Amino acid sequence: MIVRKTAAELEKMRRSGLLVWQILQKLKELSAEGVTTLDLEHAAEKMMADAGAKPAFKGYYVPAAGEAFKFVLCTSVNEEIVHGMPNAQRVLKKGDIVSIDTGVKLDGYYGDSAITVPIGEISEQTKKLLQVTQESLELAIDRVRSGNRLFDVCSTVEQHVKSNGFSIVREYVGHGIGTQLHEDPQVPNYVDRKNENPRLKPGMVLAVEPMVNAGRPEAKVLKDKWTAVAKDGSYSAHFEHCVAVTKDGPWVLTRQ
Repeated sequence: MIVRKTAAELEKMRRSGLLVWQILQKLKELSAEGVTTLDLEHAAEKMMADAGAKPAFKGYYVPAAGEAFKFVLCTSVNEEIVHGMPNAQRVLKKGDIVSIDTGVKLDGYYGDSAITVPIGEISEQTKKLLQVTQESLELAIDRVRSGNRLFDVCSTVEQHVKSNGFSIVREYVGHGIGTQLHEDPQVPNYVDRKNENPRLKPGMVLAVEPMVNAGRPEAKVLKDKWTAVAKDGSYSAHFEHCVAVTKDGPWVLTRQ
C-alpha cells in the first residue's frame, strides 16, 4: 500500500531530509586522502546526536544478513555498490570513490540520501561514471510528477545509463519512504514488468537511487553478509534523493 503524505507530514520529512543533506555535505568536506571510513562514521553519528535524530540504518535488521546493521553510514568504496561498513582500516586514497549513504528519523519521519565522492584526482572514465549516475538521478527526479507513472521514473534512469555505456545494478532498488524507512512502492532503476506501475499522485514520496556499475551489472555480497560489490570488480557509483510528488512538480526533500 502506497502511503500519501499530508502537507504537514511533508514538512516533517523536509526537516529530516535537510538534516541528511547537512550531514552529507559535511562528510563530503571531510572525505580526503588519509581519512578512514570510520572517521566519517563518527562525524555523522555526532551530527545526528546533536540534532536529536535517530540513525535510520543503525539497528536495522535484515534477514539475509541475519543481524542488525551496526553503523549510521553505509560507506562503499570503489567496486563496492552499497552497504559497505565503516572501518578504521579502510583508509581513503587518491583515485578512490566512496559512496556515502545515510538516513535519519526525526519527529517520526525518515530522510535518506546518498552521494559518491571522488578522493583526489580520479580517472576520466570514473569521472564520467559519477557524472552519468548523477545526471540519471536528476533526469528521474524531473519525472516524479503527478500523472506520470512509476515506470516513467525507472525507464529514465535506465535509458540514460545504458546510452552512456554503463550498467544498472538490478539487485538493489529505491523505495517509498515516510514513517518507515522502506515503504511501497519499490523504485527500480530499470523497467521491471513484474512490478506494479502506479500512477504518481500528490503526497507520494520516492527515494530514487541509481546504482550504476562501470562494467557489468552483476553484484555479489561479500562474506561479511552486508557489502555488495560489482562481481567483475568495476567501480560503482550511487546517488540518492527523497522526492515528493506535489501538484507543483517534484520537491526534493534531501537538499537545500
